[in-house]
Amino acid sequence: MNLPLMPKATAIWLIENTTLTFSQIADFCGIHILEIESLANGDMDSKMVGFDPIVASQLTMEEIKRCEANPTAKLQLKSSEYFENLNKQKKYTPKIKRQMKPDAIAWILKYYPSVPEQDICTLIGTTKATIKSIKNKTHKAISTLQPKSPAVLGLCTDAELDYVISKLSRE
Repeated sequence: MNLPLMPKATAIWLIENTTLTFSQIADFCGIHILEIESLANGDMDSKMVGFDPIVASQLTMEEIKRCEANPTAKLQLKSSEYFENLNKQKKYTPKIKRQMKPDAIAWILKYYPSVPEQDICTLIGTTKATIKSIKNKTHKAISTLQPKSPAVLGLCTDAELDYVISKLSRE
């Protein structure tokens, strides 16, 4: 199930700017309907600002209008061109973070061993040779590796990591 980025902030924006039903917003954002109702009533002490899904290319105005006209219709998340474009961009990694790449590779191999090597290369910006040496335990720093999430290390964003993991479940 694909969810929008920042679901609660997206829900706040949809509540404030559309006439969608609470159940439509809850289904789209993956949030319980009671939480949507409490956000709309102001029961939750939330100073969160709404996040516009149209500007973020997650929804179109036509899709919102379609669902406003039919209360039983469900909002459809726009195709994830954003994530596909992210994978095509080359990223510069500062020298200080380059030495953290083996830890990130070890984390991915430990928790998601079925991620293809090409996806790891794209996500972290490493080579297949480095991945193979860590898999085979022949890497020069194998004894000092501490598996850490690449998102925590700052080698990728949470959204990019989630996209690679969700791509696994789709296959």
